[in-house]
Amino acid sequence: MRALLNKLPTSDTVLFVFYDFETTQVNKYSDSATLQVPNLVCLQQFCSKCESIQDINIECEQCGRRKHTFWDDPVGDLLIYLCKSRSWCKKIMAIAHNAKAFDLHFIHNRAIFLK
Repeated sequence: MRALLNKLPTSDTVLFVFYDFETTQVNKYSDSATLQVPNLVCLQQFCSKCESIQDINIECEQCGRRKHTFWDDPVGDLLIYLCKSRSWCKKIMAIAHNAKAFDLHFIHNRAIFLK
């Protein structure tokens, strides 16, 4: 197993996606706890052609629209978007705002649900 490198890939075939889930806490889990339910996911992305463009509202000729929001099924819609076929892309680096403690749990739970 090779050691992890402390640098980002510099390939023209990588799409970088940054996402963050927003949740509601209306469902009681117990008397003292509520269940976090995702109701929105926001993502921003860039590739090698648009990484230096400051204005996120300018569409990229390679990766298209650079910001997205999913409301109906935030977890499912995010996974569908990330798995979408892109002819130019060989790798997607999905980076969550707080993956270790929060955001990745929704994706993990969906993967368990889908077996």
